Amino acid sequence: MTNDDDRPTPDDGEGPVSTAASDGSDGSADADSSDTDGSDGARTRRRLPVWQESLLLVAAAIVLAIVVKALFVQAFYIPSASMEPGLVENDRILVQKVSYWFGGAPERGDVIVFADPGGWLGNTADDDAGPVQDLLSTVGLYPEGGHLVKRVIGVEGDVITCCDDQGRILVNGEPLDEDDYIAPRGEGVACNGPMVPCDWTAGPVPAGKVFVMGDNRADSADSTVHLCLPEEVDCTRDPFVDVDLVVGKVFAVAWPLGHLDLVGRPDALSDVPDPQD
Repeated sequence: MTNDDDRPTPDDGEGPVSTAASDGSDGSADADSSDTDGSDGARTRRRLPVWQESLLLVAAAIVLAIVVKALFVQAFYIPSASMEPGLVENDRILVQKVSYWFGGAPERGDVIVFADPGGWLGNTADDDAGPVQDLLSTVGLYPEGGHLVKRVIGVEGDVITCCDDQGRILVNGEPLDEDDYIAPRGEGVACNGPMVPCDWTAGPVPAGKVFVMGDNRADSADSTVHLCLPEEVDCTRDPFVDVDLVVGKVFAVAWPLGHLDLVGRPDALSDVPDPQD
């Protein structure tokens, strides 16, 4: 579903390290004259060796990166084709967290990154990751496992239905014209929710949860895959994602440069009516 800055050029350690001035030709001055005009007497200015300054700069940069990642922006990468055509496999995306501060919550149409609710990804742990990879992950420069990226289709109270006679997903009875952002249907696919049969209903979405789908509907293990279908007995799957698991909202593709773009909320999901009581 990752957290870069210009830094002042460190001094190279060369140049004067002390200043001296005197009224006498012998280069000496008494304490009284130094105290009165501030121009006499030798002063030695201590400074750190270049290697120590460099270490301090690196440490400060790492701390800053950790703070930025924890509070503001985190980098992630796209590991699959589930969000095509907008987000392509191996794209690097930027996720901002500010929108969900102070009680904010994901809205319909947001592309979000969230931690695996449990069993959605299977075992994706990187057992071969070493200390260098762990450090790079900490500052958002190495891919992290255990997260998914999907689009929010339903929020608290919404009812999502598949599909109308044109194969469109409905939210609270309003059909979504999603051609601008989802992958085209494959040959023989009758609806915009083909990971399961084109006849299902989800919701009302519980409080504190969201219903998510990938933009590549034919290749996305999203909320639809975790629905309990009518014919299933003793089904315990939960298709909804807890808002507490959401890392943040995707706002940009940062790499590669050919895919550089902003990620916004489509109009199709901005005009959905509120759920009926």
